[in-house]
Amino acid sequence: MDRWTLQMGFPVVTIIKNDSLDDSVTISQEHFIFDVDAKPRDPERSNSSYQWHIPLTIAVGNSSHISTELTIWISNRSELHRINQMDEDSWLLGNINQTGYFRVNYDLRNWRLLIEQLMSNHEVISVGNRAGLIDDVFNLARAGYLPQNIPLELIRYLSQEKEFLPWHAASRVLYHLDKLLDRTEEYNLFSDYILKQVASIYHMLGWPTAFSNGSVVQVAYQTEELRREVIMLACSFGHKHCHQQAISLISDWISSNKNRIPPNVRDIVYCTGVSLMDEDVWEFIWMKFHSSTAISEKKVLLEALTCSDNAFLLNRLLNLSLSSDLVPNQDVIDVIIHVARNPHGRHLAWKYFRDKWDILNSRYFLDYFYHYCSLHLLNKTEG
Repeated sequence: MDRWTLQMGFPVVTIIKNDSLDDSVTISQEHFIFDVDAKPRDPERSNSSYQWHIPLTIAVGNSSHISTELTIWISNRSELHRINQMDEDSWLLGNINQTGYFRVNYDLRNWRLLIEQLMSNHEVISVGNRAGLIDDVFNLARAGYLPQNIPLELIRYLSQEKEFLPWHAASRVLYHLDKLLDRTEEYNLFSDYILKQVASIYHMLGWPTAFSNGSVVQVAYQTEELRREVIMLACSFGHKHCHQQAISLISDWISSNKNRIPPNVRDIVYCTGVSLMDEDVWEFIWMKFHSSTAISEKKVLLEALTCSDNAFLLNRLLNLSLSSDLVPNQDVIDVIIHVARNPHGRHLAWKYFRDKWDILNSRYFLDYFYHYCSLHLLNKTEG
């Protein structure tokens, strides 16, 4: 247990099917880190010195069936094990249902077999394992263990996916990739590809339905969460109907002064409306922020103000945040962070952070403010 409690981080386990006919696999472990060139603070503790005692659950699958899992304990840097029921067309799946605290990598052929399985019949692999595969493959590619095309090929099956967990896993990694690509020539190709996966389930689920009295038709919790996840992806990546729906809901609120926007998608609608519509909408949301008495609603409204594409409005919000009469002190850092997350505000937030450092530093604890902002702001302004 000391290896898990005293060593930092967690391992990545790599499973490689051997070409021999003895059903053997080579299973290796190493410290999982995103920057493989990072130097450890303690020279005596190199990344290669880390080892864990790992309970690896593993199963063999094919186009229509997955075997009962077996558990293999991995204690060495690399080990050879025999796995029954394997043939050249069967695939291996490790860490069944994500019960272990580690990532799993495979040889490229096994990844491609898993991709083929997801495309032909994804339900052979359980919901939890599908979510785990998505999370692992994107993070492994991010860390350089896999080529970037493998995760993008794997999520081709999402157009058939109707469960919340895989979509939730996908959205988390796709937003990170979105931030990396949003200023590149390839961004339109990337966003079109994501929208192609989202379109089917977006149209199937639609938007929350409201009764005439404004209450929302109740559906199962998982369905509601899935719908929210899909709407957020659709609007974030530029789905035209999603944009039109958000604009329509905001326009109705402004004209009637009655907020009929379903509560669980208000943050999406507010942000989308502010980013697409004119300055009057920004002023309307700013007014509602000041008039609202609900703390949770105020936070959603304030975050929506940071979604504008207008540099003047973003600068204005940053400067207004210094006034405690207008923006509560506890929300100032969030304003800077959210402006920095906006591609149109990234460098504005960084400039503001530097220009106003003396004022900001005098208001907040240095360690807290510096670490919080550097983690969320500085990394997002690189490139």
